[in-house]
Amino acid sequence: MPDIFESYSAGLESPATQAYAVTPDDGADLPMACRALNVATGGTIRITTVGGDTTTITVGQGNAFPLRCQRVWATGTTATGIVALY
Repeated sequence: MPDIFESYSAGLESPATQAYAVTPDDGADLPMACRALNVATGGTIRITTVGGDTTTITVGQGNAFPLRCQRVWATGTTATGIVALY
């Protein structure tokens, strides 16, 4: 399928172009830092940001939460169906 935007540079204000399912893990970072998280079932997500801060956030079902993070922790995460957007 043709992509009329393929010659444009993507920035952080641009929509995500890829997505991958996240399995929360206390011992491993995401394969790539994300620009947002989306969840199928809302709840809490314990994350480590790309800046190195670790905190717990509350995310509503079906909403993309704009957040650059490098890890989604299993401990402290109750949201399910987590998808990282980048």
